[in-house]
Amino acid sequence: MNLSEAANFLKNYNGRELRLMEVCGTHTAGIVQNGIPSMLSDRIHLITGPGCPVCVTVTDYIDRLINLAKDPANIIVTFGDLMRVPGSAGSLTQAKASGADIRYVYSPAEILKLAKEDPGHTYIFAAVGFETTAPVYAALLSGALEEKIENIKLLTSLKTMPQAIRRVSDGIDGFLAPGHVAVITGTEEYRQLASELEVPFVVSGFKGEELIASIYALTRLAEREGKAGFINLYPQAVKEKGNEAAKAATESFFEKGDAAWRGMGIIPDSGLYIRSEYKKYDAGSHDLAGDSEPEGCRCREVITGKLPSCDCPLFGTVCTPEHPVGACMVSQEGACFNSAKTTKNY
Repeated sequence: MNLSEAANFLKNYNGRELRLMEVCGTHTAGIVQNGIPSMLSDRIHLITGPGCPVCVTVTDYIDRLINLAKDPANIIVTFGDLMRVPGSAGSLTQAKASGADIRYVYSPAEILKLAKEDPGHTYIFAAVGFETTAPVYAALLSGALEEKIENIKLLTSLKTMPQAIRRVSDGIDGFLAPGHVAVITGTEEYRQLASELEVPFVVSGFKGEELIASIYALTRLAEREGKAGFINLYPQAVKEKGNEAAKAATESFFEKGDAAWRGMGIIPDSGLYIRSEYKKYDAGSHDLAGDSEPEGCRCREVITGKLPSCDCPLFGTVCTPEHPVGACMVSQEGACFNSAKTTKNY
């Protein structure tokens, strides 16, 4: 079936009502940017899952970063999105405005040069992400070891996707598997999840036509109620065994442990922590489980697919992309951010 026929099928679909979840923030953004929700039958519901790393980071983590930033011996380094995520008593942006030395970079590798040139400060990188970014942080640690740079630490909030997918799978008829993550991990664990959960999975690329083709394939699989299935429609990037070198790098520096996810609590073995032999590089990443939200914010339910963004009482009024209240409105991969850009309801 060609793209035009697939699009026509999705627009006129009249089978059983389906809830299909994407669990990759870049898929969420691509779906919105290509206007795909308006191209679907009202019997196909696209649900945004926990695929935005900034959105699922708990407030305890932000609070720890802010407390570390209060020490003048420390310099916090992060990506831009994390700056506006609210902790229990403010954000990194507010801490910076109060005088804390907090810098944002485009690549973690930049911290090597910064720390080497300034041995009088400890540079703490806010290492947030999924399996996709863990190899990058492994490379950072490898570089610190190789160059004998002692004034670098990571505060990690690194998570793995399969356990979270299990947690949100109730009532979901099919999943678009996380494309960037699958490039690293490969297809095997998502094939196994399809069998275990008895729902189909499709690995998708990120272009509009790739997403349409993947949603079409997922719909055709999902309309057969109770049937699993797995299709890799991104074979040019996603291989069965994934990126073996990247996985080996991650395993050499990180080990699994329980992790707290916003909206889902503690999920066993869903976190990645610096191995004990490299603990001198850890800025205190364990036991960060506390989570809170501003009054009225419903991010926890949005992240887990229980509530559409537009049903949050703050959406589009108090909480907008320009003035985010909850984590889901901060990141360009967040469900609320993308819903706001779609509806222009603010």
